[in-house]
Amino acid sequence: MVPRKPGEPHGLSPREAEVLAGVTEQLSNAQIARRLQVSVRTVESHVSSLLRKYGVADRTALTAMNRHLSSTSVKPGRITQIPVSHTSFVGRRQERQDTLAALAHAAPVCLVGPGGVGKTRLGAVVAQAASREFSAGGAFVDLAPIGEGFVLRAVADALGLAERPPQPLAEVVAERLALGRSLLVLDNCEHLLEEVGDLVERLRATCPRAGILLASRERPGLAGERVITVPPLAGEAEALFLDRARAIDPAFTAEPAAVAEVCARLDGLPLAIELAASRVAALGIDALLVGLQDALRLLSGARGRPRRHRSLRAVIGWSYDLLDEEERTLLRRLSVFAGGFDLAAAVAVMPDLSPSAVADLIGRLVDKSLAGIAGGSRWRLLETIRAFAADQLTGSGETEAALRLRLRWAAQAAETLEARLEGGGQPLESRLRGSRQPQFDLVADDLRATLADTPAVPDRDAHRLARSLAHLTFARGHHREAIDHYLAAADRARAATDRHAGLLNAADTAVAIADGRLALRLLLQAADVVGDTGRRTATLASALALTHRYLRGSDLPPVRAQVAEALQAAASKPQSAPAPAPTSAPASAPAPAGDRTAALVAIAWAWQRGGLELARTAADSARRCGDPLVLLAALDVLTGANVQAGRMRTVQRISQERLALIKDLPAHEPAAAAEIVDTFHSAARAALCVGDLPAAIALAGRAEVEDPIGEHPYLSIPKLIRPLALSGRFSKVFHQAPAMWQAWHQAGRPRSTWLSTGVYAAALAHGLAGTGEFALWRSRALEMAGTDDPATAPVLAAFAAFADARLATHTHVIAGARLTAPTHDDVATLVERAFAAFSSRWYESYARAAGAELAVVAGLPEAAELVAAASPYAEQSTWAAASLARARGILYDDHDALTEAVDLWTSINARFERACTLRLLSARAQG
Repeated sequence: MVPRKPGEPHGLSPREAEVLAGVTEQLSNAQIARRLQVSVRTVESHVSSLLRKYGVADRTALTAMNRHLSSTSVKPGRITQIPVSHTSFVGRRQERQDTLAALAHAAPVCLVGPGGVGKTRLGAVVAQAASREFSAGGAFVDLAPIGEGFVLRAVADALGLAERPPQPLAEVVAERLALGRSLLVLDNCEHLLEEVGDLVERLRATCPRAGILLASRERPGLAGERVITVPPLAGEAEALFLDRARAIDPAFTAEPAAVAEVCARLDGLPLAIELAASRVAALGIDALLVGLQDALRLLSGARGRPRRHRSLRAVIGWSYDLLDEEERTLLRRLSVFAGGFDLAAAVAVMPDLSPSAVADLIGRLVDKSLAGIAGGSRWRLLETIRAFAADQLTGSGETEAALRLRLRWAAQAAETLEARLEGGGQPLESRLRGSRQPQFDLVADDLRATLADTPAVPDRDAHRLARSLAHLTFARGHHREAIDHYLAAADRARAATDRHAGLLNAADTAVAIADGRLALRLLLQAADVVGDTGRRTATLASALALTHRYLRGSDLPPVRAQVAEALQAAASKPQSAPAPAPTSAPASAPAPAGDRTAALVAIAWAWQRGGLELARTAADSARRCGDPLVLLAALDVLTGANVQAGRMRTVQRISQERLALIKDLPAHEPAAAAEIVDTFHSAARAALCVGDLPAAIALAGRAEVEDPIGEHPYLSIPKLIRPLALSGRFSKVFHQAPAMWQAWHQAGRPRSTWLSTGVYAAALAHGLAGTGEFALWRSRALEMAGTDDPATAPVLAAFAAFADARLATHTHVIAGARLTAPTHDDVATLVERAFAAFSSRWYESYARAAGAELAVVAGLPEAAELVAAASPYAEQSTWAAASLARARGILYDDHDALTEAVDLWTSINARFERACTLRLLSARAQG
């Protein structure tokens, strides 16, 4: 028997778990049956059961959902973040049944009622009960502490989803909720109805089978919504009062008529009843009635409020009036915290009291049911009580002072958390996303709300908060949000240098998430906000280099020319001030400012003007500068220059130096993260281009774990598909490629020639495996590159020429079996493409070797000359060396050359090519 594993839905049998594993591996029913030694019909029965339990339509969706759920914190059949209550749930049987029944349909369900009526508790009970029907899991999201613009972020966090730049976060959320039957509960929606409505409509369009439950004081007004009105308690009100009173005093008794009168005066509102019950043990029922009568008389004149709201305010007001002055002051000031507070936060808004005195006051508020324990050493106010306290704060005239105290607390709290990020440099291996981030999550909503309440004008505390919050959100993986906060920091900075630093950090973040055009705009803006020539020169140099490193497009030449002209003008002026490294650079061993600027300028001109000599000069200048980020940028331009010179072994050596440099970089810093991402991209491609397939696969695996931006299905998979296809692991390619293609489509189908090589590698795998899908995947690669002719796509041209020539060679070798051999004219055209001049030479060695081998196999008269012409590439690529050795073996009937090819294929674990060569040796031996 196989025990149920964590993450499997309840009710999944051991045999179903085994079948699910086989389906996830994309095995057929027959293959699963052979593995498990059962009949195919038994497997079919289990697959049908799995489809029902997971609530998906087919095996593809079942596989996708199982993989996705296993990689997130949200597990099948589990609704995360449902509020935990330690008291019994009284009444609401009809509302509970109606809500559960309504959730069985596709329309959103809305629990509507006044504050304090028990919508949150009912929603939690319903979510827990409904979890059995929503096998794909889901989340309960409390929107009370969420500010405008952060609903989607809150939903993603609750679902355990990370950003996958450049894919929009809304698509990531929709993908998750589209996997099977999922449930999303949005509580306390009333202050964000428009934003919630937009999100719900979007989700209904993209994942119509997801269940959506809303709780709000106001009807959302969604198309087709099912509204469940949550009224005050009727007959159950007395039962609730007695239950809560006896939780404090088990011996409590009272006349039923007196209890009924208390509940009637409170209009059956559960929150008001619970607050009153918490007092009855100390006061007795008669004193409680007197107190309520006075409070009602005092507040009954509140015009414009529904009677139930007046009753709730009455009981809260009555409790508030019983507090002493310090307790009332603390309660009022605590209303500025939307997401809860710890002792330090409470002390910050009560600066005249000692921490011990504030702790005592908090305890007294908890005892009087006006504050609740939120877990650990944190507390929070119920939203209704917080709203009452906020009104009292306004009435006291203390709002401005309390908000200023909150701002100082927020700036200090954010800086304290940020300092923990720095912790000794935090090497790449110590992933911050899994270590200290829960502490940030506890205060994130209040930090955001505090910043949102500050005007975009210079302010020291607001700048401190924005700067630290940007850094924290970047480290948390909220990259787009981090850009907004860095820009907020620039707006709130007093000094031009701080505004400049905020814009630089925002630009670095944009680079890290592959938004080069935004990064360029921000860099040019940063260059305009500083008065000294040194900083302006360094910033323009970075902008010019960026246009070469991260941007493509026919509109770029004039942009580059304009930036180069501006850089030339800035660099020719005397530098009035040094240009220090931006605040996002590693703090250790700061580089001399003048040397750093000189190195950045050298890098920019090396990109703009090209050539090995300028690139080497830039690298030498960067080494003297001593800044690892500048050196990484210089090594990138040196990489490009060596690629264009055809020196791929040198490129691999440079990539090894870059990998060593990023080992100790702080991955939570935007500038460092951008270099880490680029280093993995370049190193994986360099390993592939010298034919080191094991190293390329290993680097793709490392990048998936160590990339600070995180996994992305269509940006990260190509790094793995290319070496998998070349090593002959076709089943793994067929497993990965559809997810890459689907994710690219969901992201809006952005044009990308370097990504298209991964799709073309999938086409090659299909062609060599004889699946009949080569043409389909080839057309997809061209669609991704935005062309009908691969020769017009710079990065794709050489790889496509290689793949087409390699497949034609394979067709010739097995002609008469399954494939039709190309004609002589077709072969000549393919060979001509393989020996063309490529503007990007990354895959040139592959193209040349495959073209030469095709010429030999097809018997072209110039085959010997082409093999000789391609021979220099053997020094730069083990793959090219093996392919050319095989070509010589066929051309000259040379057993030793074929044996050499087998050894070379073996050394790089190219299984398919080794098998093909062994068949040639076997055929030669047989005659």
